Order: sequence, then C-alpha cells, then structure tokens
Amino acid sequence: MGKQTAYIFSDGSLRRQGNTLCLEREDGKRHIPIQAVRDVFVFGEVDVNKRVLELLSQHEIIMHYFSYYGYYMGSFYPREHYNSGYMTLKQAEYYLDEERRMCLARSFVGGALRNLARVLLYYGNRGKNVENELDYINKLQERVCEQDSIEQLMALEGNARRQYYQAFDAILENPDFAFERRTRRPPENRLNALISFCNSLVYTTVLSEAYKTHLDPRIGFLHSTTSRRFSLNLDVAEIFKPLLADRLIFTLVGKRMIKVSSFDDGRGGIFLKESSRKTVVETYDERLKQTIKHKQLRRDVSYRELIRLELYKIQKHLMGEAEYTPFEARW
Repeated sequence: MGKQTAYIFSDGSLRRQGNTLCLEREDGKRHIPIQAVRDVFVFGEVDVNKRVLELLSQHEIIMHYFSYYGYYMGSFYPREHYNSGYMTLKQAEYYLDEERRMCLARSFVGGALRNLARVLLYYGNRGKNVENELDYINKLQERVCEQDSIEQLMALEGNARRQYYQAFDAILENPDFAFERRTRRPPENRLNALISFCNSLVYTTVLSEAYKTHLDPRIGFLHSTTSRRFSLNLDVAEIFKPLLADRLIFTLVGKRMIKVSSFDDGRGGIFLKESSRKTVVETYDERLKQTIKHKQLRRDVSYRELIRLELYKIQKHLMGEAEYTPFEARW
C-alpha cells in the first residue's frame, strides 16, 4: 500500500515514538507509522511538540490545520526539499511580465469554466434543469480571451460561479440544501457550509502536491502574490473544485450521507458537526483515489495524481518546454 493522508479528528497530543507518530487521546493511543504518511490534516485540538515537527520535516511531510468550525488555518510547511531557485525566478519572471502572467491566468479561468460547464452538462444529461446556467457559462467562456486585466478575469470567473451555484438547487432538488446566496465566514446555510469546507480540502490537497514539485506555491498568477502565504494552490484549485468539491457535495447530499442533523449553529453561522466533517473527509479521500483513463499517458491516473500532473505542466510552461493547457474532464 502506498502512502496515505493521515486525518486527525480527535483531541489529544501528537508525539514522536521513534519513526512513529503517536496520537495520545483520553480513550487510548493511535500509532501512525511515518513511512505510511503522505501528509497530515488536523481537525481536532491537537498539541504538537518540536520532535514531531522534526520528524515531519525529515520525511518531507506537510501538516494542515483546520479550526473547530472546519476553517483552514494554516500549514506546517517543512523546509522545501524540492524547491528550485531557478523555478522560483521563473515564476517571478512570469508574474512580473503582465502579458505572460495574463496568459496563465486566462488558462486557469478558462479551465475552471470548462469544468463548471462539464459538471452542468453531466447533470443536464441526467434530466436536471440546468440549461440556462450552462448557456450562460458557455458564453462567458468565449469572453475569457477578451479580458485584459487580472481584475476583469476575476470578475468574469466570479460571475460564472454565481450563475453556476444557481444550478445547485436543480441538481440537488432538496429544500434543506437550498443555495440562496454564497456566504463564507460564517456560512449562513448548510449548502454554503459544505461548499466552504470542501473547497478548503481541495486547496490544501493542491498545496500538498505542490510541495512535492519544484514550484513555489507562494507565487500564483490569477491570485495575486501579496501578504497571503500561498496563492499558486488557489490558481490550480479553480480547475479541480468543480470535479472534486462540487461533485462531492452532490454525492453527499444525494445519498443522504449529509443531512440536516449533520450541522450545528454557532457563532452566527452554520457548521458541520465533527462526525459529519469526518464523513465528508473520508468520502473526499476516496474520490481522490478514483482513477480515470488519461488520454496522453494512456493509463489510469487518480485525481490526486492529476493534480500533480497539472503542476508539472505549469513547470514545463515556465521552462518554455510546452504550452500549458488546463485539465478538462471528459466524462
């Protein structure tokens, strides 16, 4: 068995015992062999000491933290073992060159819109009334190349998302999960709570995969490189959110794995209960392991591997080896 993501939902203390992570809880201990760990997602209240961080760093393992309400808080990002000064300079060079930055930014938005449309087409072919939203997004796709600033691109992508979210009611056909409008911090209804949490999972997965490449995740192209710690993962996540986060939501609600009782009210918003977050994460992890036939490689690849391949394509673009074309679902 290959390396797995270690998800920690319980409260406790994370300690090092040789080459093993040991989660000490009130009800006992859980041992996690370090050789089996790809990355760590922490959802519980977990104390960590320096020896644990040293072990994670030695084995090049990134650890992501989420708050009690499921918000992404930050990551322990060990010293970059793969980071390349050459690649960082290339990213900065492209970022500072308006024309080349716009070329990449348009690719991210274009790829995102094509996958939004692909999701709608999938459900439209299954009898869902999403024709208006699909037409709207297809028209916006034609205008991506006309945008001549990052602000215009972000606005166009935002308009597409707003229209796309209107289709959720038709797809889900569940009044307990009516969309109403997009709200984030805090989410004001159940569907928004699900969207925010699932999006955070995609952002952190892309960051984990970026850590294994020569790319510097601090330098994005669509999302500005400012005081934000990471931005490249946000760029790449735009392409995969429709396929991973949104399809996951439709599965969870459609199969009644997540329902009204899965949520709590708190701090003026609505949030997933701990047990429900676990259900979402376990289903998401299974989704990452699902494979599709890759046309160019002529073999099956998992969705996690697709994310890594996407990052490699960006590397090749920056080195002038191949023009970047974003992944587009074909189901």
